[in-house]
Amino acid sequence: MTAAPRLDHGYRALTPRRGRVSALVPVRSAVVCTLLLLATAALGIVSLGLGSFPLSVPEVIDALLGRSDAQARLLVVGWRLPRMLVAVLCGGALALSGAVFQSLTRNPLGSPDIIGFSSGSYTGAIVVMLLLGSNRYLDVAAGALIGGAVTAAVVYLLALSRGSVQSFRLIIMGIGVGALLSSLNSGLMLMVDVDTAMLAAVWGAGSLNALGHEQLRPLALVLLVLVVLLAAVTAPLRQLELGDDAARALGLRANRVRAVAVVLGVALTALVTAAAGPIAFVALAAPQIARRLVRGSGLLLVPSALTGALVLLASDVLAQRLGFPVGVVTVSLGGGYLAWLLAAEFRSRR
Repeated sequence: MTAAPRLDHGYRALTPRRGRVSALVPVRSAVVCTLLLLATAALGIVSLGLGSFPLSVPEVIDALLGRSDAQARLLVVGWRLPRMLVAVLCGGALALSGAVFQSLTRNPLGSPDIIGFSSGSYTGAIVVMLLLGSNRYLDVAAGALIGGAVTAAVVYLLALSRGSVQSFRLIIMGIGVGALLSSLNSGLMLMVDVDTAMLAAVWGAGSLNALGHEQLRPLALVLLVLVVLLAAVTAPLRQLELGDDAARALGLRANRVRAVAVVLGVALTALVTAAAGPIAFVALAAPQIARRLVRGSGLLLVPSALTGALVLLASDVLAQRLGFPVGVVTVSLGGGYLAWLLAAEFRSRR
């Protein structure tokens, strides 16, 4: 009796099985994800030693293992660890959101930063902060989610043409709506007193300062729910990348799947905006970096999330060194990346 021939996928892959459940994991993707996870853990330990009272790496490890004095343990576990975990979770959430929108639009520019959804979440959040006078995390989160959802609905309807959404129209309409919302945000700043406007402006720069357990617990819980829901629509999203006609031929309701994916992507962006303010360019850059690292195509959720976590954590470490909000660092680095991406797209189409 001869063994069944192995299927050649064109790349080395692992095929773990458990009962009737099996998976196909490219070896390169597994190696890259492992290295990203190790790099994030190592950088996280370094970040725990930064601050007005610096600690060495061995001192940080001792504090994490409970072998240090009470002061060092309070600094590391009580204050700095929640901030580091929030940075990792926010980076992963932004990268997942960017991966979803880039998959929907089939365009590397299709991120919530570019198509205006981040601006909508920011508008909803500052309406709650400035006009309703509430700084509670849940209130700001609700405002960010509503603002992002309304913006997504408006952009989606404007981009709708003959019953389907074209990626180019979605990006162009999103840029226009985002510009209008930026003007609205500036107007809202001028309507309140200077002290309130300054607080909102500092928050609007995107900062991880003063974040702790109060933000970490709800952020982790809601993110877990969104990731589970996103995993459920991953296969339909990959079918949508073949085009609406091919997806419908497979029995997929394209518009329904697209609407669910938009809601999940907006929710991921709003979740981060409510916690840390609008942090730009992570959602744009992380999925593309992950795609180049694994040399893959399509929707790559795990590599994108790990890349986003590492990018935002590295930006936060640099921000702490420079004394800037992390949003300033990501905008500075992301602007250069966007210029390179536009130049690369132009060269590829010549």
